[in-house]
Amino acid sequence: MTATAPIPILLEHAVRFARTAGEVTLRYFGSSFDVDRKGDGTPVTVADREAEEVLRSSIQRDFPDHGILGEEFGESNPEARVRWILDPIDGTKSFVRGVPLFGVLIGVEIDAAPVVGVMHFPALGETVAAGLGLGCTLDGSPCRVSEIGRLEDATLLTTGVRWAATASDAEGFRQLAGRVRVVRAWGDCYGHALVATGRADIMVDHVLNPWDAAPLLTIVTEAGGRYTDLGGNADIHGGSGVSTNGLLHDEVLRLLAFESV
Repeated sequence: MTATAPIPILLEHAVRFARTAGEVTLRYFGSSFDVDRKGDGTPVTVADREAEEVLRSSIQRDFPDHGILGEEFGESNPEARVRWILDPIDGTKSFVRGVPLFGVLIGVEIDAAPVVGVMHFPALGETVAAGLGLGCTLDGSPCRVSEIGRLEDATLLTTGVRWAATASDAEGFRQLAGRVRVVRAWGDCYGHALVATGRADIMVDHVLNPWDAAPLLTIVTEAGGRYTDLGGNADIHGGSGVSTNGLLHDEVLRLLAFESV
């Protein structure tokens, strides 16, 4: 494969790679295994490591000129024009407790611009995928964000109530939560997938690493919504993430910025 393969080819491979890595995670899901702690206190398992190794070997086999940034094993070939960004298990805390809301995440950048995003949920059998200009799909069928236009009718998601209560924009989040119809903590990547597929309207993540956010901008945008960081920048490297159906986005950001108004 050339260093600048067409986006449809990259997307096709990303979906296949994610599903293969998902098969690795399912060999461990629901069983007993050791859970280690990384330097930041977050959990990591043998499943995380093996799934990323499978992703890396697949990419290096089919796209040897491409770069890779992964949560577990860092970056390789950083000068490449095309970079794959990997999170082998997003939602490891859910994974280790036997909760099926974890996902394999893949994002692809060309010249630092996101062009492909895949979120595969092995235990649910769901795959949300998008390529720049190609739209967004759920299990191969086109999907779109909701058409909810009022906060009072909206469903708001966040990764967890502790983040929402202690984040720098905590008062803003309380203001937002007080306006919407439903608040749930269906967190990590699954919350963003629910927005992209029209099953929720707003997802707020106060802290995101690049591998957590890698597929989100492409997926949510191609589904007709908006993805930004808390500052309103459409950037997977912004350190936070807000996905909405687009209709609610400006009002959501305004409320989250409560303390700075």
